[in-house]
Amino acid sequence: MLTIDKVYDAKNVLKKIVHKTNIIPATNIHANNNIYLKPENLQLTGSFKIRGSYYKISKLTEEEKAHGIIASSAGNHAQGVALSAQKAGIPCTICMPDSSPISKVEATKSYGANVCLVEGVYDDSYEEAMRQCKEKNLTFIHPYDDEDVIAGQGTIGLEILDQLDNVDAIVVPIGGGGLISGVAFAAKNLKPSIKIYGVQAANAASMYESFKQGKNIALDHVNTFADGIAVKHPGVNTFEIVKQYVDDIVTVSEDEIAAAILTLMEKQKLVAEGAGAVSVAAAMFNKLPIQGKNVVCVISGGNIDINIIDRVMTRGLLLSGRKTSFTIALTDKPGQLLGVSKIISRNGGNVVAIDYDNGDPEMAITSCFLKITVETRNHEHIEKIKNDLIANGFNVVHERV
Repeated sequence: MLTIDKVYDAKNVLKKIVHKTNIIPATNIHANNNIYLKPENLQLTGSFKIRGSYYKISKLTEEEKAHGIIASSAGNHAQGVALSAQKAGIPCTICMPDSSPISKVEATKSYGANVCLVEGVYDDSYEEAMRQCKEKNLTFIHPYDDEDVIAGQGTIGLEILDQLDNVDAIVVPIGGGGLISGVAFAAKNLKPSIKIYGVQAANAASMYESFKQGKNIALDHVNTFADGIAVKHPGVNTFEIVKQYVDDIVTVSEDEIAAAILTLMEKQKLVAEGAGAVSVAAAMFNKLPIQGKNVVCVISGGNIDINIIDRVMTRGLLLSGRKTSFTIALTDKPGQLLGVSKIISRNGGNVVAIDYDNGDPEMAITSCFLKITVETRNHEHIEKIKNDLIANGFNVVHERV
């Protein structure tokens, strides 16, 4: 049974391994809110997962340790289990989706774990881990649906209340629900008035759907670059805790997550993965009733695949109005590009790419399409440039935002 004493016991056990991450003021993320960050992306192994996995493994019997352990993970739990097993001298196997970022796979191997890549998503790796668990008589370390794991994650709630006396709300990313279950349980037991909000990627919203419908819902598929929370269904234990202690759950889009990652990089000098940034995305895009409140957003991890950072930044720039592209229908004659460029320049835009197309069968023979990509300041700046182009007789047929 999960108790507040168990969470305090976890806090005591974790002193030897876990960093007490500082609360960081982030007032420049949203003007109408008092936002603070709990940067678990700066934690050992790059995420909060070390808390739950280390505490769980510390509670294993000698017999369970002798059998060896196995876990399933998209990457962060994998690293937490692998490092904890290495510290305890326990043989360790991790089943990971074959779509897991290479950086997470290699980091897990670096802690001495045997990695088994499984075709599909997290739930497929879970099924394979359970198969091997029974076949080889291993001890399974669940990533979220385990009371010891939940207690370990709950130490974040204890730290937040200890570090910020006047906190009104905590915003927490949700995958299977282990993190929010622990944080909500600990925080609500110590401060019942506090609000706990969960955030999921809209394309992997299993806990959101379960919470709204009042029953545990399994999704047919998930599709999000926030791989750390790409879970098809919540845990049994975590869902019950969430129903009791969480005030609301919202979702954010892929573009909103990308914009949050970009904002954290640019304004806070913090690198967050997709799963870690959803809490900030919810605050940035007004998904929660937190105006004027003291709000802590938990950044659950920072193990982002370096290969997608460029794409993530581009999407973030587009959504925030920092980059756009205009497609302009022109009469194909000398001086047209110069005219367009002068208008963009005098409005403070910076042209970074140009594409010329005179082969569209829908156009007149003497016409062309000019697609011009521009660095801008915000959406108002984009509208100003567009209006000036139109006022000078240019036919803007498309604008990407």
